[in-house]
Amino acid sequence: MDRKKQAAKDKKLKRKEELARKQSIDDAVKAAAAKAAPIEEFPLFLKYDRNGLNLYMEAGRGDSLSPPVKQYIQTLLKINMEGPYGPEEWPAEEKTKRREMVSSEARYILVKQASSSSSGEASGEAAASNDLLWNGEGDPIVAFVHYRFVVEHEVPALYVYEIQVEKVVQGKGLGKFLMQFLELVARKNAMKAVLLTVQKRNVGAMAFYTGKLKYTIAAISPSRWPNTLVGVDMTYEILCKAFDADAKSILEVPKHRMVTFDMIRTELDIAEKELLKR
Repeated sequence: MDRKKQAAKDKKLKRKEELARKQSIDDAVKAAAAKAAPIEEFPLFLKYDRNGLNLYMEAGRGDSLSPPVKQYIQTLLKINMEGPYGPEEWPAEEKTKRREMVSSEARYILVKQASSSSSGEASGEAAASNDLLWNGEGDPIVAFVHYRFVVEHEVPALYVYEIQVEKVVQGKGLGKFLMQFLELVARKNAMKAVLLTVQKRNVGAMAFYTGKLKYTIAAISPSRWPNTLVGVDMTYEILCKAFDADAKSILEVPKHRMVTFDMIRTELDIAEKELLKR
């Protein structure tokens, strides 16, 4: 076989392998997204009984949320996120989030306060109706997660759209538990990474993800492209945790090229000072 024929054959084979790989990724995401309640495969993780809290998890879908649940999500989002987004960005972002929350692709973890909870001072606080946002019937929701199964730069991933916890149950390990639960759900469903977006102004959240949970600023985050239009004036970072070598090679930045959160904060401070001088 001459060189031209061999090259054509090799190219055709490579193309076939690439299509098979992409089909495998699409199939994995479709299979995960077809599950109405992925968290129910982990019954041992559907309760959180520690640090004075007695909570349990229920699954939800964006297109089947009840009116009280929709109202709760909108209210908690506004309380927690209006500040980090700021008055300039929040109105438009709120409209976007309202559309996203009711999508058929949206999967939820609804964290509820068990009505039988009566132990511990913190649990008593959480059960006090005047401290909670829930206005519907039944056990009150005190936190929620909105996540989806997606393909991000040819990597099958679980993307955390929202993880919101009411103030009365913050600081008790719930956020860390939920993120670790999501990582377990991702691995179980053949996802190769977990991704999420964090506002740069939300310094506490950024420290939580990059410090306690060891997430890194993804290679696809705007700050990784400072010399292009992609990175201009973006107020958020995309964080990631990849589970295998292939996903790491796409989503994570090698350590020798790593940009730390402190470096980004310094750049933002310098840019802000320059703007004030004008």
